[in-house]
Amino acid sequence: LDKLRAPKAKAGEMPVVIAAAAGGTFIHEAMGHSLEADHVQEGSSPAYRGAIGRSVAPETVTVIDDPTLPFQRGSFFFDDEGLLAAPTKLVDRGVLTDFLYDRTCAMREGLRSNGHGRRESFASRPFPRMSNLYIAPGRDDPAEIVGSLKRGLLVTRMGSGQVNTATGEFVFEVDEGWWVEDGMVRHLVRDANLLGIGPDALRSIDRVGWDLGWGIGTCGKEGQSVPVSDGQPTIRMPNLVVGGSHEI
Repeated sequence: LDKLRAPKAKAGEMPVVIAAAAGGTFIHEAMGHSLEADHVQEGSSPAYRGAIGRSVAPETVTVIDDPTLPFQRGSFFFDDEGLLAAPTKLVDRGVLTDFLYDRTCAMREGLRSNGHGRRESFASRPFPRMSNLYIAPGRDDPAEIVGSLKRGLLVTRMGSGQVNTATGEFVFEVDEGWWVEDGMVRHLVRDANLLGIGPDALRSIDRVGWDLGWGIGTCGKEGQSVPVSDGQPTIRMPNLVVGGSHEI
């Protein structure tokens, strides 16, 4: 009911803060799929192919996929190829360190799978999938991050999202977003979307909060669906495209 009375979001490039309460849809879509080894090997994730050891994000950003976290929707003791589950650090203080592998993709590179071969059921073939992907908490105060906005959007609940791994382009629905002016949350907005290119958006993160929020969902890939969780702290991106209305 509040959204029905809310004005439409302003369209354009602006600072955006995604709160921990919104969960990790951003990191799941903007980066997670692009780090699945099959996408990298087939060339549909060119931004990260051959990028191991290179800086892909600010030093404040660490990204981990951990199927061993207790009580998360994407957790498991063994992957669907029988390998013991273990956390995989994909980005360590801004540096790309690993991809998500199943046995087949790992064998192509002479490596051992890191236990991310997943499938929907016994009737499906396994391939690299995320489990519980999250951005590790930073050091910034979440309230100060919001207070730093002169004019921008605060996202407190994300909707669905899509990404083209070949180009990195993503679009997310904003289920709950707020207009912030002079560091104060002014009012709810509606019909907002976030658009951008994943690698560029990741590099632009300039504030990372000490909090951590989770979202749960079902991830689809090649006709198969598996349970996942996604998490992130409060983060700020100083210049992200917001889809909305040009009405004043």
